Amino acid sequence: MEEGTARRSVLVVCSVMSLIVGSLIGFFTPHPAGRAISVVTPDPTATPLPTPTPAPLRVYVSGAVMAPAVYRLPPGSLVEDAIRIAGGAAPDADLERINLARELSDQQQVYVPRAGEGEPPPTLSGGAAPTAAPTRLDLNSASAAELEALPHIGPTTAQRIVEYRATYGPFQTIEDLMNVPGIGPATFEELRDWIAIVP
Repeated sequence: MEEGTARRSVLVVCSVMSLIVGSLIGFFTPHPAGRAISVVTPDPTATPLPTPTPAPLRVYVSGAVMAPAVYRLPPGSLVEDAIRIAGGAAPDADLERINLARELSDQQQVYVPRAGEGEPPPTLSGGAAPTAAPTRLDLNSASAAELEALPHIGPTTAQRIVEYRATYGPFQTIEDLMNVPGIGPATFEELRDWIAIVP
């Protein structure tokens, strides 16, 4: 009996000593300092404003086209685009008399002349007024390619202007342009603000 009690006492003492030693070791062992948690907040970015969609151009296409009507075209469209959306040129259309590369503006009328038509209306009429004064082209020095950029002047008429100049000499006044075949008073009035005689 005494031997069993002695063993139990020894076990209890050893257990208590183990707890004490373990506590002391844990207490005196250095622990790494806890790291501070940093939260990175991204810089605020401006939300881009929505880009307004430009309004379509409303253009009345008439004359020698397959389906004359008012059409809506995207901004930046050309006379050529207006004719295409109207079903294309009619078989008797005279496309040499118009500038297919001219840009359209809202509420314009595009008129495609017919072959043999005497003095057709201007190719482009109406629309928004120009925001700046046009750059005038010198009739006596402009090349055929430069002349084609004028309203209502196609490749054929541009070549006629160059040939007229070569045959009869320099233009004396801008009104002399009406002596060129295919340029009548109505077309000249459309060209007046775009041409000049530079001394």
